[in-house]
Amino acid sequence: MAGACGAMQLFCCSAGCYTALMNTITHTKSRVAAISIVASGSMAAIKFAVGIAIGSLALISEALHSSIDLVATVITWLVVRVSDRPADDAHHYGHGKIESLSALGVIAMLYVLAGGILVEAYGRLREGVVPPTFSAFAFVVLAIDIGVNLWRAHALHRAATDTKSQALAADALHFASDVMGSFAVIVGLTLSAFGFQWGDSAAAIGVAVMISILGLRLGRATVQTLLDRAPEGVSEKARLAISAVPGVVGIERLRVRMVGPTHFIDADVEVPRTYPIDRVDEIKRRAQAAVTLALEDADLSFTAIPVARDNESVRERIMVIARNSGLAVHHVTVHDLGGKLTVSIDLEVDGEMPLLEAHDIAHQLERHIYEEFGPDVEVDTHIEPLEPELPHGADATPARAAEIHNALTGLATDGVIYDIHSVRVRDTDAGEIVNFHCRASPSLSVIAVHEHVDEIERRLRRAFPSVKRVISHAEPPNAAD
Repeated sequence: MAGACGAMQLFCCSAGCYTALMNTITHTKSRVAAISIVASGSMAAIKFAVGIAIGSLALISEALHSSIDLVATVITWLVVRVSDRPADDAHHYGHGKIESLSALGVIAMLYVLAGGILVEAYGRLREGVVPPTFSAFAFVVLAIDIGVNLWRAHALHRAATDTKSQALAADALHFASDVMGSFAVIVGLTLSAFGFQWGDSAAAIGVAVMISILGLRLGRATVQTLLDRAPEGVSEKARLAISAVPGVVGIERLRVRMVGPTHFIDADVEVPRTYPIDRVDEIKRRAQAAVTLALEDADLSFTAIPVARDNESVRERIMVIARNSGLAVHHVTVHDLGGKLTVSIDLEVDGEMPLLEAHDIAHQLERHIYEEFGPDVEVDTHIEPLEPELPHGADATPARAAEIHNALTGLATDGVIYDIHSVRVRDTDAGEIVNFHCRASPSLSVIAVHEHVDEIERRLRRAFPSVKRVISHAEPPNAAD
């Protein structure tokens, strides 16, 4: 799973790829659990029969332990078929915690079994009973049981690690305890064979103690998951992964919890307040990809917290103020007059709006600027009509386009602007709109080119009052149109 889809190809895998991956995980868990059911049932029955035949409490206890494992494995097989179901309207975080609940149930059964074994073993030690009959077959059965359980514990542990399944981890722990329990039974039967009557009961007590210790280890991890304890080291990995994403200023708060194999991460992330929404959304996608790469299975809830950076310019701060007020501004000019700021702004409003209402909007914008920079700042706002977003119109006649083209060529007589081309004229509800391209020396500054082109535009509008807007594109020689 570590390299699945190249860590989900930085979260760019299709939904079909992700679904296939989850189906593979579910199939793996179900297959391993099903194999364990067959092995648990077979070995439990054999050990129980042999234990009854030779009268060994230790072997019977081990058989009962295996029977509990059988019940646990059946529960696991059923649980993993539910735990990997996707989130729904009633379970927003999926169904993964059912594995933790099933693990607690199995642990409870193990403790009940351990208590029963301890009571029976204590009774035998106190009252004294006939030691079990020596049988080589019992040792053969235990040797086979050890081999089977070693294989099952390894397979289940590997599957639990790959799928992060607590239910499979519980099963693996049970079979690991079976191995140690079988060794304890062998020791007990050996002691009994050499005349130590207490050997079998002592071995049974050893089995009960090992069950209790292993159950305690698993129970601690399961309870921590149910209590939403952050997994060890995961918060640091997630924080480092998110912090490395370009555009992230800092992380204000980060919380992690596990539901089944999935890391659910809630992060309040600081981003520059000057960034547009689409750029912040890209940061979110990159952050999800980063935590998926770091943790394999992660679901990130990303809350963007806009913050002011230390290197934010005065112009950027003013643009943020206007954007937060839902206003369209341009030509923001800022001057520093020996410690005193002067700000000039072009504010666009609806052209049909009454002047009184437009002035109130401008006054509110100026008040916000004063609040940001202090009362000593000098603010001048130029109110102008907002250009219509989609004016209706059509291309002008070729004769009209040629007339405008000739006029532009005649206006570009200073030699700085030349080669007027790609002239387009369109008739709209707002008036004529003229677009044209021209060329200028590549060594000229943008300011110089803009001044010369702007002069041509102004003279064209004076010559043709029906032209309401002129849009020019200046380019160096031999540049593509």
